[in-house]
Amino acid sequence: MTEYGRGPGSEPWHPEDPLYGGVGWEGQEQAHVGQQPAYGGQPQHYPQQPQQGGWDQGQQGGYGQQQNQHYDAQGRPYGQQQYASQPQQQYATQAQPQYQQGGWDATGTHGHVPYAADPGDPYGQQPVAYGGEQPDLYGTPDAYPPPEPPGRRRPEPEPETDWDPGPDQGEHAFFADDDDEDDLDDAPKGRRGRGDGKGKKAKGAKKKRRNGCAAMFVVLVFGGGLGAVGYYGYHFYQNRFGAAPDYAGSGNGEQVVVVIPKGAGGWAIGQKLQEAGVVESAAAFVSAQQANPKSKYLQDGVYTLEKEMSAASAVELMLSPKSRSNMIIAEGRRNSAVYSEIDQRLGVKAGTTADVAKKEYKHLGLPAWALNQPNLKDPLEGFLYPSSYPVAKGQKPEAVLKSMVSQAADTYRELGVEKKAKALGLASPWQLLTVASLVQAEGTSHDDFRKMAEVVYNRLKPDNPQTYGRLEFDSTYNYVKNQSKIDLSIAELRKYNNPYNTYFAKGLPPGPIDNPGEEALRGALAPTHDGWYYFISMDGKTSKFTKTLAEHEKLVNQWNEARKKN
Repeated sequence: MTEYGRGPGSEPWHPEDPLYGGVGWEGQEQAHVGQQPAYGGQPQHYPQQPQQGGWDQGQQGGYGQQQNQHYDAQGRPYGQQQYASQPQQQYATQAQPQYQQGGWDATGTHGHVPYAADPGDPYGQQPVAYGGEQPDLYGTPDAYPPPEPPGRRRPEPEPETDWDPGPDQGEHAFFADDDDEDDLDDAPKGRRGRGDGKGKKAKGAKKKRRNGCAAMFVVLVFGGGLGAVGYYGYHFYQNRFGAAPDYAGSGNGEQVVVVIPKGAGGWAIGQKLQEAGVVESAAAFVSAQQANPKSKYLQDGVYTLEKEMSAASAVELMLSPKSRSNMIIAEGRRNSAVYSEIDQRLGVKAGTTADVAKKEYKHLGLPAWALNQPNLKDPLEGFLYPSSYPVAKGQKPEAVLKSMVSQAADTYRELGVEKKAKALGLASPWQLLTVASLVQAEGTSHDDFRKMAEVVYNRLKPDNPQTYGRLEFDSTYNYVKNQSKIDLSIAELRKYNNPYNTYFAKGLPPGPIDNPGEEALRGALAPTHDGWYYFISMDGKTSKFTKTLAEHEKLVNQWNEARKKN
């Protein structure tokens, strides 16, 4: 058997060979591709081998018909190699190989030397004459084994490494210890994995260690990220498209007091109820409120509800008077009674709220025109505006008083108390507020308030022929005494020296004597002009007004006679 480059073999092709350059491999095939066969950049010629399949019109037969076809190191037949080291344009114009003296050079031109040595080819250092015996290029110990045809090749052995990566071969260095780089540096240089194919380890090589904690860390990070995305994605879907969480039933029997602030809308009320454990979600309450047409009547205040109620049940109960536990200040109520009730609702010692009002009244929100008034019994009198207020345990007296004073100041500003005082012949809005408190104390109905206001304004005139500037209202004396009596003698009334006693002192008292409501305020702002000076209530519900003292005394006698009969 003839190996590559060994033995004479058959004679190589010669220019005089009829198949040379015409129908042979190097003729038609190379003329077609425009490239010249070479090994390592130089032309190589090998002995021609016998062929069974032969050549058909210059084309190579199919594989398997040619017994001794030769292949290069890459498994391709000689004559089909691409020249990576030289530009293809150099050979693109060649249609036929050029020859000189029975040979040709690699440039495609006639050369003086048949085969010039290529310095870059370790196997082409010695020129070989055409047709002579070629040197054994594969016989040296360091040379690569000769290539074999594809059908006779064996699978290339796995490259031998200088370490043992363990069962998970080829894993990324991210999962290895910091010592892995040192292990790689210890491996022998050169062609690793090209040894004898037996997979022997190099002596002294360190065994690679792997850190499983790194893999676990990555799994936890990615797993946690996916879990977070799923969690927030679910809640986002529920908040956007799912039904709002809601309890079932009318509560678990455990009562709870909820304070709804003034001006709170549906969502704010729902949040308060959710915080107190009444409803499961504010969204459910808003939905139930929108579904109930009566829910527009929901007000601020204190509500006694139950925990774990359905939103619909909570709305229904809040619309019922049974749930309301607000503190209600009635029109004409005095501050002393309001302070006492606040103490009871807050669960504090009696007198606590009154003491706070006396010491902190300048910091509770009074308007400037209500400050620094002399001889006042209570500087907050008239500013605990009649209304409904949420007052429950846990609140501070200051907070409760501030809400009441704020409500009064807003109402007085809206009604124009400050602007209209001078037009009514009064020195200040403080006096107008005092007039309204007198109207509230003596009047009994809306129709009474305007007439009662005229009585006040007429009696305040120092030149009036009836009272000569004295008001002579029993209510002012009762305020000083903190009582509500009607059987008072004129002698007793006239001798009590106090600025609030209008039987003793002329003009208005130092300040309001109660907390007037809106109707009394409007009566004081728009009095009648009929000439009324006197009034008397015969049944405690309505009043009769007269212009002279004689008319008034007749009504007084009728009232006394009626009392004797009862």
